[in-house]
Amino acid sequence: MTSGRAYSVGIDFGTESGRAVLVDCADGTELGVAVYEYRNGVIDEHLPEPDADVRLEPDWALQDPEDYVRTFRQTVPALLAETGVDPADVVGVGIDFTACTMLPTLADGTPLCMVGELRREPHAWVKLWKHHAAQPEAHRINAVAAERGEPWLARYGGRISSEWFFAKALQILDEAPAVYDRADRLIEAADWVVWQLTGSETRNTCTAGYKAMWSKHDGFPADAYFAALDPRFEHVVDEKMSREIVTLGARAGGLSERAAAWTGLVPGTAVAVANVDAHVSVPAVTVTEPGTMVAIMGTSICHMLLGDALATVDGMCGVVEDGIVPGLFGFEAGQSAVGDIFAWFVESCAPPEVHELARRSGTGVHEVLEAEAAKLEPGESGLLALDWWNGNRSVLVDADLRGLLVGMTLATQAPEMYRALIEATAFGTRVIVDAFESAGVPVAEIVACGGLPERNRLLMQIFADVTGREFAVAASSQVPALGSAMFGAVAAGSALGGHDSIVDAARRMARLGSERYRPDAARHAVYDELYREYVRLHDLFGRRGDDVMRNLKSIQRRAVETARTS
Repeated sequence: MTSGRAYSVGIDFGTESGRAVLVDCADGTELGVAVYEYRNGVIDEHLPEPDADVRLEPDWALQDPEDYVRTFRQTVPALLAETGVDPADVVGVGIDFTACTMLPTLADGTPLCMVGELRREPHAWVKLWKHHAAQPEAHRINAVAAERGEPWLARYGGRISSEWFFAKALQILDEAPAVYDRADRLIEAADWVVWQLTGSETRNTCTAGYKAMWSKHDGFPADAYFAALDPRFEHVVDEKMSREIVTLGARAGGLSERAAAWTGLVPGTAVAVANVDAHVSVPAVTVTEPGTMVAIMGTSICHMLLGDALATVDGMCGVVEDGIVPGLFGFEAGQSAVGDIFAWFVESCAPPEVHELARRSGTGVHEVLEAEAAKLEPGESGLLALDWWNGNRSVLVDADLRGLLVGMTLATQAPEMYRALIEATAFGTRVIVDAFESAGVPVAEIVACGGLPERNRLLMQIFADVTGREFAVAASSQVPALGSAMFGAVAAGSALGGHDSIVDAARRMARLGSERYRPDAARHAVYDELYREYVRLHDLFGRRGDDVMRNLKSIQRRAVETARTS
């Protein structure tokens, strides 16, 4: 170090962009932020140019791995230029990623979509976390596990999601066996970008545990289970993955010469083992002990909790020992769409007069709708919604479910619908909170972070009123990137100016904002009534009381296939 100060870089790979932050290891001060908007974003209609004539079917969501490399090239040099920090003073680098986001590669890490003859093959590309086209494979994974009495299934609330690793891998095998055969490695994008930074492949406990059915004590499911899914899948772990899983906070390696040239950092700089955006956020908002739920609120919501003991929670995404903070069990649940629902409403349903009002007032459409919706009392609109615009992650774990809005009349206005959608997402979170509490995992309070708490005060108050719990809000606007920087500091260690554990790093580098959202007793009482009706709809359409949503999706699939082949 040249200045006597030690810094760490955290890079958060999100759904639409990569965000990097440069942080002082001593106190968590964020010196600068740089953002790279992915050139190809979410690929959900057709492959990028010049292969745009390759159309994608519904429920597909891909990404371009080149966007991840461009994130390194764009953000880190920008941070160094903006802050003037000497690269020699940067002691660690950490990354986090949406998950499960996975891709097939050659043995040297080359993504198959970069291989000329495979570029027009959709299965050769990165499958983003919200790729839901593997739902048939998820159903098969769950059915075979239940038939065989696989003990690991309980750790995932009894159901594996189509968003997770083996469902996506199995879909490649089912629909593109030549691509599957060509893949030397199937790997989480989180681990792939660390591979690009260090030149060596490592796999982390977080994605392995939550997204690939691995556990610290039992490893992966037995080969016989994978063979029962498909004989060609029997040795997927040994042939295309790895059984060597590395603990969070460990040093994955040093920055390679190539990656140092991309970033402007010093070769050999410590690079932390990869992590997941939601999980890395927990210590970044000061939470290192049980009792406080962390809600990472953006396009979707991830709900994270720490516990002293293993517990089975209905429909949870998973529980992993040491999966968030060493020495504790980390629980995960989530909602597949939240901010995405509000964005859909603005883009597809907000009437012209709302857009005109936003233009005249110099604000956004969201702000206009929020202001008008805030004038309504709970229950005043007569509306109730189910928040399944992108399926249900918890507690039903079914990507075939769909959104629902009931109670509309010819007098219904856009702000009423907007508020009903906000309330629906809050009800969805309450279902998750109730599931944890029923399983003996307490939720005393909730800390929110992500883009939504910064932008929508009405949403935060509704969440407090619906759940009956106080919400604190993170101080940082880049919580996952901060968390990654904290793990980068841990990978460097105290001898280099970093920290020796993530608990130590949280004590020094993490903090909360001063704002608190406290539930209003009168509004909470009304929401209790509405919540009972929400649960009735939830169970009717989600627990096989009525299969209309699944039937509609089946009809849609047949119609799309007919249109595609005609």
